[in-house]
Amino acid sequence: MEPAASAQENGEAIHQRNKTSLQVEEKLNIAVFVDYDNIEIGLKSTLKCDFDVALTLDALKERGDLVAKFAYANWGRKEPATRQMAENAVQMVQRIPSPRGDKNGADINLALDALEMAFTHEHVNAFAIVSGDSDFIPLVNKLKEYGKTVFVLGGKAFTSTILQQNCHEFISYESLLSDGGRQQSRERERPERRHDQEQQGGPAGPAGPGGPPQQQQPRQDRPQRGPRPAPLDLAQAMPLVERALQVLERRAVQPQLGLLKSTMLQLDPAFSEKAYGAGSFSDFVDKLKKADYVNVSGTGGRILIERKGSPQSERPTPKPEEALPLLRDTLETHRLDMEVGVNTDQLATWMHEEHPNFDPRNYGFQEFTELLNYAQDKLVVRVEPNEEHGLMASLGAEFYPPAAPEEPEPQQEPEEEEEGPQPFVAGQPTIFDPNPAPAPEPPVKKRPPRPRKQGGQGQHPGGDRPRRPRRKKTD
Repeated sequence: MEPAASAQENGEAIHQRNKTSLQVEEKLNIAVFVDYDNIEIGLKSTLKCDFDVALTLDALKERGDLVAKFAYANWGRKEPATRQMAENAVQMVQRIPSPRGDKNGADINLALDALEMAFTHEHVNAFAIVSGDSDFIPLVNKLKEYGKTVFVLGGKAFTSTILQQNCHEFISYESLLSDGGRQQSRERERPERRHDQEQQGGPAGPAGPGGPPQQQQPRQDRPQRGPRPAPLDLAQAMPLVERALQVLERRAVQPQLGLLKSTMLQLDPAFSEKAYGAGSFSDFVDKLKKADYVNVSGTGGRILIERKGSPQSERPTPKPEEALPLLRDTLETHRLDMEVGVNTDQLATWMHEEHPNFDPRNYGFQEFTELLNYAQDKLVVRVEPNEEHGLMASLGAEFYPPAAPEEPEPQQEPEEEEEGPQPFVAGQPTIFDPNPAPAPEPPVKKRPPRPRKQGGQGQHPGGDRPRRPRRKKTD
C-alpha cells in the first residue's frame, strides 16, 4: 500500500506542478497606454462624465499584472487630471502640439512607444489601449501579429466597432459604471450630513480618540461617474451563446462556465455580461437558466451549460443592421439640418418622432449613440465629439456619392513627321553616301495632238479654212 500511496502522491505533485507552470505561462503582463484627450472628450460627449483612471486600472488588474502605465496629453492645461494620474502611478507623457495643430500627434507617439516596448520588453505579453480612435486599428493588428494579447477600453458609444471586433477583448466603460449612481448619491449626501452635524454642535473635523470618524469632504478633482445605461434583453445574447455552445460541441469539449465565456469573447470581443444587468458571468448564466434559455447542471467549478431548444430561445430578434433603414429615413427628412450637423440628442428626438415605436435596445444597442457609432462605420452618418456642444452628428459619405467619371476624349494619333536627309559632316562615319547621285527627273508627259474636225457647214471640204487673197499695195 505504501508504494501505491507514494505513487499517488507523486502523481498529484506532478499534476500540481504542471498546473502551476501552466498558470505561470498564462500570466499576463499588461502595458497600459492611455490616449487621454480622446477618452476624456468621448466620455464627456456621450456619458456626460469625467474619465476615471482608477476605475480603468481596476478593470485591467482583473486580467493580469500592470507592469507599465503611460498617458499622453498636453498636461499643462489639465491640472486635475495630473493629480489622479500621479495618485495611480501613471507616467504622463507630455505632448506639445505644433503651431499647425497636429491632431494625431498623440496617436503617433503612443503607437511608436507601444511597438518599441513590444520589441524590447519580451516579458510584456499584453497591451491595453485606452481610446476609441479607429486610427489604432493598424497598431492592434500589428501587436496581434507579434503574438501579444490586446485589450481595448473605451465607450461603446464612440469607440469604432471595427476596433472593438479586432482586439482580443473590448472593455466598455459603461460596464464599469455599475456603482456610479450610488457613488454620486453618497458624495452628495456627505455635505448635507456634515451641515446637519454642524447645526447640532457636532465636530466638523475628525473625531476625537473615542468618537467615530467623520466623513471627509469629497475632493473637487475627483472625476464624476455617470449612471450606467439600462440593461439589454437576454434574448439579444442568445445568438452568441448558442453559437459558442455549437463551437464547443464540434470540438467535443464540455461547455463549462469559464470555457463558454472565453469562446464567446473569441467570437465577439465586445461581449460583456454587465450589458445585460449581470454582475458576473455566473450571474449571467443564472439569468439565462431562470429565463428558460439554457440547461445548467453541476455545482462549484463543474458547472455545465447545454442548449435548450425551446420555442422561446428560437424567438427571432432584430439584427443591428435592421435599424439602419429607419435612421436613413430620418436623415433624409431632415437633410438640410444634417448638412451642417446637429446634436445627437436632437437627432434622437427626430428619430422618435418619425418612428414612435423605435427602441435601440431591440436592436442590441443600450443607447441611441451606440447606434450612431455603428452607423458611422457603415458610412451612414458621421459622429464627432465636441467639448462645447457634445456629440455632433452629420451626414455620412453614403449621402455624398462620388461623381461619375468623365469619359476620356478620344486621343488623336500623332502625325508621323517625315525625316529629312541627314546632314553630312566631314570626318564622321555615316551609312549614307556623302555625294548621292541626283534623282532622275520624272518623264514629262506630252499632250496628244488635237484631232481636226472633218466636214461641216461653212468649212472647207479638206478641213482647212480658206485663205483670203492678199491685196497688193498700190503706189
